[in-house]
Amino acid sequence: MWLFDRRTLLILTAAALTGCGFAPAYGPSGPAAQLLDGVTVDAPKTRDEQLLVQELETRLGRTDQGRFELGYVLSFAEKRMAVTADNITTRFNLVGTVEYALRNPDDGTVLTKGSVSSFTGYSTTSSTVATLASERDARRRLATILADQIVTRLIAASPGLPE
Repeated sequence: MWLFDRRTLLILTAAALTGCGFAPAYGPSGPAAQLLDGVTVDAPKTRDEQLLVQELETRLGRTDQGRFELGYVLSFAEKRMAVTADNITTRFNLVGTVEYALRNPDDGTVLTKGSVSSFTGYSTTSSTVATLASERDARRRLATILADQIVTRLIAASPGLPE
């Protein structure tokens, strides 16, 4: 009787993935390799947009003359979630949505586009400074989440992009 151990399972998994044509997305011949240092993100106009662009550039690289241009429309909305009997809000949800479009810089043709959204929350406290710090942290977390979703969608669309 042949028993499987972890090493055998890993070897068989690697062999199966190699046989099906699996290649790392950012590998030398991977479809998303052209995205690394190849996407110029539109300049931010607000602090929230700056956070989003910073996260996108962390994942894709920063370039002035990329193979692609990434445009976006970012919106954040606050929603009251927990309210006391005195009508004091103790928790907010911050909902963010990004409409994005990856364009050809030569003629402006949209190569892929989409929309991502998510939310995060923060609590208010008795201190104004602590509440503002919580809100600022929630905005940063939300920008990170949205940037991750955008990059994931771009990687998924990368096999159909021109080389």
